[in-house]
Amino acid sequence: MGVVLVTGSSGLVGSEAVAHFCGLGHTVLGIDNDMRRVFFGDTASTEWNRRQLEDHWGKRFEHHNVDIRDAAALRRIFERHGTGIELVVHAAAQPSHDWAAREPLTDFSVNATGTLNLLEQTRRHCPAAVFVFCSTNKVYGDNPNLLPLIELEHRWEIEPGHRYEQGIAESMSLDFCKHSLFGVSKLAADMLVQEYGRYFGMRTAVFRAGCLTGSGHSGAELHGFLSYLARCVVTGTPYSIYGYKGKQVRDNLHSTDLVAAFARFFDAPRIAEVYNMGGGRFSNCSMLEAISMCEELTGQRLTTRYVEENRSGDHIWWISDTRRFEDHFPGWKPTRDVRAILSDIIARNSDRWAAREPE
Repeated sequence: MGVVLVTGSSGLVGSEAVAHFCGLGHTVLGIDNDMRRVFFGDTASTEWNRRQLEDHWGKRFEHHNVDIRDAAALRRIFERHGTGIELVVHAAAQPSHDWAAREPLTDFSVNATGTLNLLEQTRRHCPAAVFVFCSTNKVYGDNPNLLPLIELEHRWEIEPGHRYEQGIAESMSLDFCKHSLFGVSKLAADMLVQEYGRYFGMRTAVFRAGCLTGSGHSGAELHGFLSYLARCVVTGTPYSIYGYKGKQVRDNLHSTDLVAAFARFFDAPRIAEVYNMGGGRFSNCSMLEAISMCEELTGQRLTTRYVEENRSGDHIWWISDTRRFEDHFPGWKPTRDVRAILSDIIARNSDRWAAREPE
């Protein structure tokens, strides 16, 4: 088995990728410096997840406390392993559009420059490796808000018969809209991953995700919708709803299903591919619907505060059309809907949250 390099290896997607590929017998190099704690505070730290990975996988998992903006440190890791690296899963990011507006230079350097560093080291030291990048639906800016939407009792929904009724496809324009600075930095990275594929013939893939979630998420108010919501319900923490009457819709994909998609691409890679990736029509909810589900699953009531102004550049309705990926890789489907995802998050984290243990 070859070497798999995972950035953001202590985070939601990264830790899932570590577990998946360690489980297949690969040696996994994890790169993570717990920047999530810097972005969102101590409760969002991923340190607990790193410790679990090291305890469980032992020598098969090799953690590196490295910042992806540090090109020299990355070069040393790539030089050491060279062509032995068969797969790069790039999941490290500054993930919040609110936070990006506070520190645009940091946001862009992490999301765009960090991605460029990784692509260049891959090209120089292991050009045959598969490179998988976690992008975001925010690259489409607020174009989704121009869709013909209908207000229902508990959610917004697209007009029946619209070409995006089954979800938003990769054909949606990226231009002539407001993105948020986070959306721009991720779009720059997204295009770099595509360009390294097309220009250098590298086997790269961009996965433009909606809400990614799971029990390994260190949810925070500014990022990690379902995880943070569940934590608020369990701990009795008041929850703020920002705009759109709480009826904004997101599709939600469990990290195990996303990493399963990565694995399918790794087994049969292509050049410069782009896929919208999410729970689609199988797994989606509005904020109001998610709150109701959390309350039902825990038997606890949530205290909410409504803020009339929505977050800048936020989507009213996002459901991913995953049919392009499914056409390329028949047999892949999301396996957990929103209720199953919330049940998993609550079951695996409630004791730790309630005890308010340090992260």
